Amino acid sequence: MADNGGGRGLRKPVFVKVESLKPGTNGHTLVVKVVNSNTVLQKGAAASPHLRNTRIAECLVGDDTASILFTARNEQVDLLKPGTTAVLRNAKIDMFKGSMRLAVDKWGRIEVTEPATFEVKEDNNLSLVEYELVNVVDE
Repeated sequence: MADNGGGRGLRKPVFVKVESLKPGTNGHTLVVKVVNSNTVLQKGAAASPHLRNTRIAECLVGDDTASILFTARNEQVDLLKPGTTAVLRNAKIDMFKGSMRLAVDKWGRIEVTEPATFEVKEDNNLSLVEYELVNVVDE
């Protein structure tokens, strides 16, 4: 394991709840259950080369506090099947048309884990909240 500073060893990740996720934040570790998954992009060989064989699915994931749409890419789609419980490590919030999406890029990982006992709170879907994208200008 790479030592990330000062010989302290690895920091134990702090698990956060879905309801605490905010726009523009990253480095989240959380346990979520997958409610459903919808493929939004399925590119075959005809697509442009950098998108070839790209699969993207929007998965509704959540815990007992809230739910959020997770943008799953390629092999992540296979991991995040409905009913699966997963630990998302180093997840980040992306903004899509003014609403939050959870994602795990190459710096994070998804681990399928033991089934969670909680019920996902679907009536508090953070991806349905629209944020005004305000540009802060220093006068």
